[in-house]
Amino acid sequence: MRHLQQLKYIDAVARVGSIRRAAETLAITSTALNRRILSAEEDLGTPIFERLPNGVRLSVAGELYIQHIRQQLSDMERVRSHIADLAGERRGHISVVCGQALMMYFLPAMVSRYRALHPGVTFSVCVAGREQAAARLIDFSADLALIFEPEISTGVQVLLETPQQLHALVSTEHPLAGHQELRLSDCAQYAMALPSRRSGIRHQLDMAAARRSIALPVTVESDNADFLLRCLYSEPLVAFQIPVAFSIDGPGQGIRAIPVNTHDVPPGALQVVQQKGRHLPVAAARFGAFITDKLVAGEFGQ
Repeated sequence: MRHLQQLKYIDAVARVGSIRRAAETLAITSTALNRRILSAEEDLGTPIFERLPNGVRLSVAGELYIQHIRQQLSDMERVRSHIADLAGERRGHISVVCGQALMMYFLPAMVSRYRALHPGVTFSVCVAGREQAAARLIDFSADLALIFEPEISTGVQVLLETPQQLHALVSTEHPLAGHQELRLSDCAQYAMALPSRRSGIRHQLDMAAARRSIALPVTVESDNADFLLRCLYSEPLVAFQIPVAFSIDGPGQGIRAIPVNTHDVPPGALQVVQQKGRHLPVAAARFGAFITDKLVAGEFGQ
C-alpha cells in the first residue's frame, strides 16, 4: 500500500517540523523526502507545509490534511488488527501516554502481562502532562491515555475513572513517619519534593493549599517520579504519590506512604481515556479493557 507510505512521510515531517530530521528516522534522503512532499502538494493543489528558515510548519490546508492522514493511518492499523484476529493471532501496535506515576510499576506490569498473552503486540509508551494527554489522543499520537487529574476536554471519551487518595511519602527516619494519617498542614512544616505543575498530583496539592491558605515549601521540583522518591533517602523531605504508583511492597524500601486527610486533599481521579468516537484497533481496544479490569479489581503494581 504505497499511498500509505507517502502519508506516513507527511505525518513524520509534521510531527518533527523538519524534513531533514524526519528523513533521518525514515531511512530516506532529505532530497527524496522533499520530492515526495512536493509531489503530494502538487496532487493536492496547495502547499501542505510552509517553508521556514529552520524547518517547516503545516499550512492552513496542511492542518486539515494531516487530520485526514492520521485518520487514514489509524483506520488501516485497525483493519490490520482485525485481519490478524481473524487468523487467530493478536497483533498490532499500541501507543499509550501516561503520567509519571504510571511509569513506575503499574504500566510496566500491565504491558508485560498483556505481551505474555499476546507476544505479537508491540508498544510505545510516552510520558505526558495532564494538559497534554487530550491533544495526544486527538492528533492520533496515542491510542490510550492514563492520566491522574487530566484537564477536561470534549474531544476524549473516558473508559474508566477511579479515585486515588493522595499519600505523603517520607523516609522511615522522618519525624512524620509514625503517623497513620497526615494533614496537609503537618506536611507543610517540612521541605517538600514535588512534581511540576504539569502533573495531576501537583494540581491537587496546589488547589488544596490555596483553599486552606497553606504555603507549600517546595525545595526540590522534578517531573521524574523516581528522582523525587530517591531524594527522600538523602534528607527529610516530604513527597506525594498515588497508590497506583506503588509496587506490591510499597513505595520503596525505607519509605513510608501515609494517607493524606481527604478533607484537606480530596481523592483525585485517575482516568483511562481515548479519542472520542474513535474505533480503536483491536489490540488497543483489548488492552484498554485489560487495564480497566485490573484497576477495577485493585491490581495496581502487583
